[in-house]
Amino acid sequence: MSTVRSDARLRERRNKAIDAGWALVRANTVLKRLAEGASLDRVSLTGAAAWAVVADRGLITANRSRDAEPAEWAWVFAHLLLHLGLGHLDEGQLAEADAITADRDVDASYGAACCVAVHRFAEAVRVGTPLTLLPELPGTDELSLARAWRDTGVPEVFRSLGTGGDRPCLALTEPPSRWHAQYYGKSAPWTERFAHGLIASATEAMEQAAGARGQTRHRRRLGEWDRALGWFASSFPLLGAVAAGFTLIADPEVVRAWDISVAAVDAEHGEIYVNPHAALTAEEWRFVFAHEMLHAALRHDRRALGRDPYLWNVACDYVVNGWLVALGVGELPGDGLHDPQLAGLSAESVYDTLTTDLRRARKLRTLGGREAGDVLGDWLSEPDAAARRSSRRAEPKPLPWRDGDRTGGVDLDEFYRRALSQGLVYHQAQGRGLLPLGLEQEIRALDHPPLPWDAQLAQWFDEHVRAERPVRSYARASRRQPATPDIPRPGLVRPERIDRRATFGVVLDTSGSMNAELLGKALGAIASYARARDVPAARVVFCDAAAYDAGYLAVEDIAGRVKVRGRGGTRLQPGVELLRRAPDFPADGPVLIITDAQCDHVRPSREHAFLVPRGARLPFVPRGPVFRVE
Repeated sequence: MSTVRSDARLRERRNKAIDAGWALVRANTVLKRLAEGASLDRVSLTGAAAWAVVADRGLITANRSRDAEPAEWAWVFAHLLLHLGLGHLDEGQLAEADAITADRDVDASYGAACCVAVHRFAEAVRVGTPLTLLPELPGTDELSLARAWRDTGVPEVFRSLGTGGDRPCLALTEPPSRWHAQYYGKSAPWTERFAHGLIASATEAMEQAAGARGQTRHRRRLGEWDRALGWFASSFPLLGAVAAGFTLIADPEVVRAWDISVAAVDAEHGEIYVNPHAALTAEEWRFVFAHEMLHAALRHDRRALGRDPYLWNVACDYVVNGWLVALGVGELPGDGLHDPQLAGLSAESVYDTLTTDLRRARKLRTLGGREAGDVLGDWLSEPDAAARRSSRRAEPKPLPWRDGDRTGGVDLDEFYRRALSQGLVYHQAQGRGLLPLGLEQEIRALDHPPLPWDAQLAQWFDEHVRAERPVRSYARASRRQPATPDIPRPGLVRPERIDRRATFGVVLDTSGSMNAELLGKALGAIASYARARDVPAARVVFCDAAAYDAGYLAVEDIAGRVKVRGRGGTRLQPGVELLRRAPDFPADGPVLIITDAQCDHVRPSREHAFLVPRGARLPFVPRGPVFRVE
């Protein structure tokens, strides 16, 4: 009798965990619409090794004999719902992939490839607790991956990514009869439900980040620009989630005060300003909104790094317009910036091209107007920013993340990253066409932010400051193996060669404009990495109006006892030349140049790198890497 009761309690506990996991999924904004159309079976028809499977009509069958936490079940259900949302069980995609076997089962290669696609997207959804650690996922789409694996076999590391155990977690049911379709009607496609979930998630994120900013301040009649912005949410998945997070402001007084000819965007506050008197067609408005949203989502306002704001805006316009023309999103307005000869170049490269003819570049006109630009924000020069703030009738509420408080809102960079990454996956899953290579690379780069400056500096040391490798020597006995205690073996020792010790040079800007915090962080990191690589001393040269040779200093002195000796201007080339001519400095020794970027042109003839403050820009094109200290 007690055994029966214990079994009943065990079944009840397992069922409660499954129901709780299903409730967690239904509470997720992205997956809510999918979960509403799906259903959880009350019986267990899966194999013993499986977690759960999903059928093409949305019926999810869970293995109710498994002991698991609700968070684990939530991850399993999210995995299966994403299969539906990405169209993996759609008849058209199954036929294109030739994924249905003679027994009306899903092909194993196709099922594994679809699980790879789901895992790429699940990192952005983040529901529940993953069951296993993920390997490095291939970037190929699921159809191409399935065809390749059908010939070569599914690699071992990708066979267990699904939730169906040794079988695919995708199942097929019999096609519905004509009576069933007439009686129950045709449900909304899974991909459409998924699109609505993505839009709702992005809208909710922006509302949490910025509150109801401007929704009551800018009530107006719907115009052609409103319908153009709504088109992205319903028909262009790449920017649909981004579009849902913006507030559209068509205030004639604001655009007249800011001299906005067509449109402008403020990425910090999530607002797009349009000139209601601009005579554009519906297709041209679509182009304009895609243009402004890409400015904001790719954070062009943060990437200027000391460049001229207007010329940087023009360079970004050329790149963005080239992408949109290739995509065929709307129509380029008549005076839009577009040059086919610049196709494939980055915004940084286009900027360098523009600076070769400043007189012509200054005459170019953006969507925001001439000399004003269409990318607004605090990155503008102080007079321009002050003028815009004074003409604004009501300053929008600052986002919580700007003050370091992220508990009540969403990080703005995280919102743009998530919106673009999810849009890219959905765009490719629905076969909406190929994207320009530069645009796809920039979106994928958002998921892999650059390494911090100190990690980049450590890699540079690993590559160019090579410590002596340890060698085997009987001068130091090694630990003897227990099986043969009487046999001596050599131990590892570092060779003590005074004539060949690793070293490097430091050219230090000691002018009055140098920041003490920059010096402390840079010199501290250099000393730490030097000690880790057994570098006893570095050759240090101070530079301001002249070069002062400090000779070789111990790495501990670099961090703690280096004194700024110079005052006045900044000429770094004499310090570089001093190291080049020094007979006691190795010809292949690398050089680190620490400066605030307010210096003359530097042309080192040996391996080198620059350490500059974040936001500073060198007055020349550097040949070596530039590490920007936070």
